[in-house]
Amino acid sequence: MNAQIALILGQDGITNGAIYALLALSILLVFTVTRVLFIPQGEFVAYGALGMAAIQAGKPVALVWLLLAFAVAEVAADLAARRKRPGRARGAWRMAARIAYPLALAALMYRLPLARLPMAAQALLTLLLVVPMGPQLYRLFYQPIAGASTLVLLIVSIAVHLALVGLGLYFFGAEGARTAPFSEASFALAPVNLNSQALWVVAVSALLILVLYVFFERSMYGKALRAAAYNRLGARLMGISPVFAGKATFFLAALIGTVSGILIAPITTVYFDSGFLVSLKGFVGAIIGGLVSYPLAAGGAVLVGLIESFSSFWASTYKEIIVFTLIIPVLLWRSLKSHHVEEEDE
Repeated sequence: MNAQIALILGQDGITNGAIYALLALSILLVFTVTRVLFIPQGEFVAYGALGMAAIQAGKPVALVWLLLAFAVAEVAADLAARRKRPGRARGAWRMAARIAYPLALAALMYRLPLARLPMAAQALLTLLLVVPMGPQLYRLFYQPIAGASTLVLLIVSIAVHLALVGLGLYFFGAEGARTAPFSEASFALAPVNLNSQALWVVAVSALLILVLYVFFERSMYGKALRAAAYNRLGARLMGISPVFAGKATFFLAALIGTVSGILIAPITTVYFDSGFLVSLKGFVGAIIGGLVSYPLAAGGAVLVGLIESFSSFWASTYKEIIVFTLIIPVLLWRSLKSHHVEEEDE
């Protein structure tokens, strides 16, 4: 290996690591606020990439009907809760808006010349289509069991992940897809040509990481959201709604996942089940951060990307094994460093 090859591998590693860092932060974000290990995070990556590809192909995305089905299920769940707690009912206009939103989006997508839209408009439509599913998933599958143990929440996450993978196969098919790059320019840096798409990935990822860090570590509102995870009753007594905190967190996770899918779609072919492997590597980064530190999680995810890139040169057959083996020494070190505390029954 010479210096030029090392620089090329380093560029690929940092590009992949930036995506893994975003997913690591979103996994960490959801866990710190709701205690949910959000395994379906990868499905938002796949849905974002495949939805963007379908829009660029001029095909209305059938995923909008899944959005409508979730909205109907939400309204049904709210109506059921309304009978039990009449004093805490939501307004009828809010329920109607939930149903109207996917219907209006479907009408818009079936009338617009999707393939001829500017790329920014195509990306916006993809976000409008996929991101609202985050709060919907929380309302339907996690809010009713918000007080359950972490193990129960993990089991539900696995079930939701498997269901979304199957739905992805149904709506998008087994064929993979790629999207047009944001820019085809390249910049020479010493012996290496920097791809502008890679620069887009790193720049957007760095911006989102910075915004998340400032929001959750420096702002009072971000700290309030995190407080809802430690003591739901105490947070409620202090005026912090755990339900709103959960929905807001899932919204941010869905936004990060969808943006990640849009960013990687021009770089690699994405399939309906590709998101799980990508998010799993982000999870490795979050584990390196101990599921508590945003900077450590981001740094660990970049390290995962670099190790994966260099492993593909030295031992491409075993690169996935090498990446996932990183969990073992990290968990061993943390188990030796920390004391085990039995989970108390609430």
